[in-house]
Amino acid sequence: MENRIEQKMQQLKQKGKKAFITYMMAGHPDMEKCKSLIQAQEHAGVDVLELGIPFSDPVADGAVIQDASYRCLAHGVNLKKVFALTKELRGEGTELAIVFRMYYNTALHFGLEKFVEECILNGVDGIVIPDLPLEEQGELKRLLEKERAPLLIQMASPMSGERLPRILKGAKGFAYCETGSDAVGQSESVRRESAFYLAQVKQIAKIPVMMEVEQAGDASCLKDVVDGVIVRAGFISLLEENNYNQAAVIEYCAASKRMLEEF
Repeated sequence: MENRIEQKMQQLKQKGKKAFITYMMAGHPDMEKCKSLIQAQEHAGVDVLELGIPFSDPVADGAVIQDASYRCLAHGVNLKKVFALTKELRGEGTELAIVFRMYYNTALHFGLEKFVEECILNGVDGIVIPDLPLEEQGELKRLLEKERAPLLIQMASPMSGERLPRILKGAKGFAYCETGSDAVGQSESVRRESAFYLAQVKQIAKIPVMMEVEQAGDASCLKDVVDGVIVRAGFISLLEENNYNQAAVIEYCAASKRMLEEF
């Protein structure tokens, strides 16, 4: 069975369309509501969902996501419960590609081999681990060689510099690019720096290039060097401002998809 991420990326490439990836904290605002919001996003045409695993010290995330993480931990959300959530989603027919974004200590504490097995059993398609550098990925990569195991998504940033070819060699799914800016295009210098960095990634990567942005429209000036966007803090804020209303989520996601098609 082809991985859902790779399948979706191939479909988008054939249609000449950009990918729209959203981010949610698992269990936010509660597990049942979280599940219904994920199903609403699939209905609205979201291509991939990045599902955050709550962590006690989320240093690679900003204030909005940190706050959501702390609240979910306070409600007792843990990795075991998130696996149960994905199992329910798959059992109810959700085919949306799901990527776990998490900190390495969470997987270590759970047990790496057990973690990979649970990902396979419960329909997790990819993993993003911002605090796991390339040089320390060996053990996890070995376990991910199993059939139907999730893809380890590689992250790159303007600070990657000369390491970019090594990071992207053999990378799977999509290249996850951080720009170091909350809103791309605030100034001409920011646009130039972002365009140069993303063009480097695009030249090296043999997979689609995704850029993390505050809102989908922020990528309009970089449409030639990105294949899609990842909306994280901006989407969490949208959820909170609309009291987790499904109709508002569907409207937002559909509008963002239309905007990307106009690039």
